[in-house]
Amino acid sequence: MSDDIQVSVRDEDNATIIDLVGDVTTFAEEAITQAYQSASSDGAENIIFNFRENDYINSAGIAILIGVVTEARKRDQKLLMTGLSAHFQKIFRMVGLTQYADLHPTVPDALASLNGG
Repeated sequence: MSDDIQVSVRDEDNATIIDLVGDVTTFAEEAITQAYQSASSDGAENIIFNFRENDYINSAGIAILIGVVTEARKRDQKLLMTGLSAHFQKIFRMVGLTQYADLHPTVPDALASLNGG
């Protein structure tokens, strides 16, 4: 487990993608929140969280994501999450995140779902 996380924001098709590289823990809160706020202030309606280069998410990380989901619902944004391991897909289902954020294997799959594909 590391305290370092790299968060980057990019636009692709009709979505804003937030790439997370590193562990999603309490130390990631500021970076994730800033990336989400930046995307939202730029008018993003579809936001994809890409966990492809992520190995660890703890309960504090889940709490951060629940906060983002709550905010996105208030703003009527669509959230999608990609690149999660089978283990974290199961955890996201157990804590109810999948009720508000669709899971997809990859970013292209998530983009295709947004484009009706």
